[in-house]
Amino acid sequence: MVGLHQPDDAAVYRIAPDLALIQTTDFFTPIVDDPYTFGAIAAANAMSDVYAMGGEVLFALNVAGIPESVDTEILAQILEGGATKVKEAGAQVAGGHTVTNPELFYGLSVTGRVAPTHLVSKVAPRVGDRLFLSKPLGTGIITTASIVDSHTLIDPSDLDAAIGSMLSLNQGIAQAARQHNVHVGTDITGFGLLGHAVEMLRDQTTNLPVGLHMDSDKIPLLPHVKDYVKNGVATRAGAANKAHFGRNVRRQSSASPEVMKAMWEAETSGGLLLAVAEGQVEAFVNYCQEHGVAQWPIGHAVQEPGIRIT
Repeated sequence: MVGLHQPDDAAVYRIAPDLALIQTTDFFTPIVDDPYTFGAIAAANAMSDVYAMGGEVLFALNVAGIPESVDTEILAQILEGGATKVKEAGAQVAGGHTVTNPELFYGLSVTGRVAPTHLVSKVAPRVGDRLFLSKPLGTGIITTASIVDSHTLIDPSDLDAAIGSMLSLNQGIAQAARQHNVHVGTDITGFGLLGHAVEMLRDQTTNLPVGLHMDSDKIPLLPHVKDYVKNGVATRAGAANKAHFGRNVRRQSSASPEVMKAMWEAETSGGLLLAVAEGQVEAFVNYCQEHGVAQWPIGHAVQEPGIRIT
């Protein structure tokens, strides 16, 4: 159902009329000092691709590389963090593979399931759809600030907020999507909010142009992200994302330059960006509020090409 023919968050294979499997793999090098926390973040990030497709996690396999100079107890803590986060998702780690590698990395190969009628993918939204984001932006900026200068540049409470966001599963917002027939969405990771939003526009299902309008004043940010941007904190990915996708994005003069930069920056274990049909918005928001699921309305789909930021 979903493979190499278009960019998406995971592969999807139908095995019965009412059941499809979701398969994804993701891993990266440490972004925080604590091994257990790193493992948990990496696991949440890997499982997010299943949630981005509207699915539920069934089980996962560890994927890890460890230098010979690193004590295996460190790896054990990483694996424990990952396993605990997978258990939180109602699933389990069922095995995996490790290799000796010059640089430490960890992640998961994740298998999930979804009813084909509930599948969410990066197909073009319809004009009038409302855009919702399930997590604030800024994890890449804040973790970069902590690496650049952990003593003077970063406020420890800001790093705690970023870690809390990265540890949070997108399970609840995926359930909300299934309950309210949301079929267009993605999770926000390496390409940033704007890069991944551009990907949602590539597969036009009608002859009409469809684009997105986002309100920069409504974009949720982690604490003090604007201040870090003003102080010059940035990742290489942010510049690369703008260079690659920028021709599809138009910024109005009213849009905050600091927010714009945050929208280009890479996120780790970011939120879901969903396009909710106009007639489902009230029920979707009510469901999220009743179940304690965070969501922010940030814009809507319009009948014009590209993305416009005001």
